[in-house]
Amino acid sequence: MFGCVVSGRLIQTDFQQVTETQFVLSLAEPDKVHHIVVFLLGTVPFPEGVGGGVYFSWPGPQPSWQLLGHISNSKPSAIFKISQLHKTAESNPFGNDVSMAAQEGMALIGISVEPLNSLAQQTPAMGTTPSVLNTRVEFTMKMLESFVNYASSFGLQQSQMTPNPQETYVPMSAVQKWFENFRRKMTNDPDFWKK
Repeated sequence: MFGCVVSGRLIQTDFQQVTETQFVLSLAEPDKVHHIVVFLLGTVPFPEGVGGGVYFSWPGPQPSWQLLGHISNSKPSAIFKISQLHKTAESNPFGNDVSMAAQEGMALIGISVEPLNSLAQQTPAMGTTPSVLNTRVEFTMKMLESFVNYASSFGLQQSQMTPNPQETYVPMSAVQKWFENFRRKMTNDPDFWKK
């Protein structure tokens, strides 16, 4: 019913059911993970009026859960930032039954099926707000690609140009070079433009 994506890794769908309403997934090398995406697979929807609280637990002898947020039929996926989560417990909604699902050095992602009105009243852990980073980066890149394609559609060879002293011409190679530099900066640091 659920899936999880970590950048640079394969999709994980092997959530283990630990109670009638709770599911967990082991996550290897959590210190190398900055964001996770948790989503419904689309094969089985939530029953009407319920959703899934998404929790995270750092590796340790006993799981210590922190609420990240939730997913539902109307919000079937969410991106969560986990790199700045503190490694301390905020709650233990999964009880001690989950300790057998945890493996040495593995973090856990938990989904607890709960009423939507209950999920709406819960406060996620500090610094875990769903990230819009990927959406912003994707929009920016699509917009710039559209600009370069539009500008390229007016391209003329020098032999085709009619001299016009009122017109300024920019070589397409300059536009292309600017686009490649911008793409490189955006890939290295999506917030470079804020500096």
